[in-house]
Amino acid sequence: MNKIQSKNTRLINRIVLIFFVVVNFVWLVLPFLMAGLWSLVDPQHPWSYPDIFPPVLSFERWHYVWENTALKEAMLNSYTIAPIVSLIAITLALPTAYAFGRMEFRGKKIAELITLIPLVIPGMIIALFFSAVLIQLNINNPMIGIIIGHTVMTLPYAIRILSSGFSSVPQDLIDASRDLGASKFTTFKDVYLPMLKPAFLASIIFCLVKSIEEFSISFVIGSPDFITVPTILYSFLGYSFIRPNAAVVSIILLIPNVILLLIIERLLKGNYLSQSTGKA
Repeated sequence: MNKIQSKNTRLINRIVLIFFVVVNFVWLVLPFLMAGLWSLVDPQHPWSYPDIFPPVLSFERWHYVWENTALKEAMLNSYTIAPIVSLIAITLALPTAYAFGRMEFRGKKIAELITLIPLVIPGMIIALFFSAVLIQLNINNPMIGIIIGHTVMTLPYAIRILSSGFSSVPQDLIDASRDLGASKFTTFKDVYLPMLKPAFLASIIFCLVKSIEEFSISFVIGSPDFITVPTILYSFLGYSFIRPNAAVVSIILLIPNVILLLIIERLLKGNYLSQSTGKA
């Protein structure tokens, strides 16, 4: 009987593993490989049916996109706005996150749901109404408008992650700090802050990635004068459909985010290890 159960368990584990590998290959690896191939198509040798692979591979598309499009300006704008948005969003999220994570009050569940509304409303609808609000407020600078819009879009992520971080701080540590005569600032610095490092890091990465990849607000508020990486990607996929150029921009948009995720993941693992060994 035990042998049969052991065989069934191994079979189920094998099926689950195969399913996991296939799904990740189709969902993640295959699109990335296709984008890589399209970005290497030589301009003088188009890739079309019935060729299975590009007839000639070169980096001419990368050189062309970098030298003859506004990609450098778009990257500068995107990677300037994203850190500013992350800093503002986390700063604004801290009081609300503390209230959700450490306090009990009437209507708390409703308030938590309200903060998540931007996540379920289509981005283009938010962008259109938000642009009207900026016009009423006489905010004509597209960069400022995009920063405000991205902050609104990233706030739900920061609030949700930080509130979970605040709620995970043990109450006995806070009580011990207060019993020893520590001030509120000292308690936050010595008790909350070390325990909140994973939440801060996760909030930073989500806000950065969300801001870098946000298209709707950047397009509605910034176009045509102020461009970001997603809007220049749309220009290659939209009114001037150039698949190889779009592949180059999509990889440029993807690779920094992947590197950022790996760095943050490594930092998070190191932080968890230090906390588990009492050396945080």
